[in-house]
Amino acid sequence: MAGGAVLLAVAFMVAASVLMRWLFDRPITGDVEMVQVGGGLAVLGFLAYGTLMRANIFVDSFTTRLPLRVNQAIDGFWNLIWGIVALVLAERMAVGAMEALGNGSTTMGLLGIPIWWAIGIGALCFAATGLAALYWTGRLLRGRG
Repeated sequence: MAGGAVLLAVAFMVAASVLMRWLFDRPITGDVEMVQVGGGLAVLGFLAYGTLMRANIFVDSFTTRLPLRVNQAIDGFWNLIWGIVALVLAERMAVGAMEALGNGSTTMGLLGIPIWWAIGIGALCFAATGLAALYWTGRLLRGRG
C-alpha cells in the first residue's frame, strides 16, 4: 500500500510540475530528484507484496507438462534463490544507508536531499521481500503451494 501511495504522490507531483511548466514556465523545483527517490521507493515497496502474492513473472514453457509436485519443487528452489538474493541486497543496502548517513550523501540536484533514509527504507523492503520468498520456499517444498 505504501508503494502505491508513493507512486500516486509522484504521479500527482509530475502532473502538477508539468502543468506549472506549461502555465507559468516554472516547474516544481527539484521535481526530477523527487521522482527519482519516490519512483525507486515505490518499486521497492511493491516487491515484497508481489512476491508474497506470487504475482511475479513465471516462465514455465518447459515445465508445464511436469507433475505439480515437480513444478512446486522447481518454484521452491527459485524462491529460495530469490529470498537469499533479496536478503543479501537488504544487508548491503543497510550498510549503504549507514555509510550515506555517516558521510552526508545527498541527491545531486537542486534540493540535495539526504539519501540515507531512502536507502534504509529500500533495505527494509528487500528484507521483507526476502522473507516473503522464504515463506513461499517452505510452502512449495512442503507441497502446499
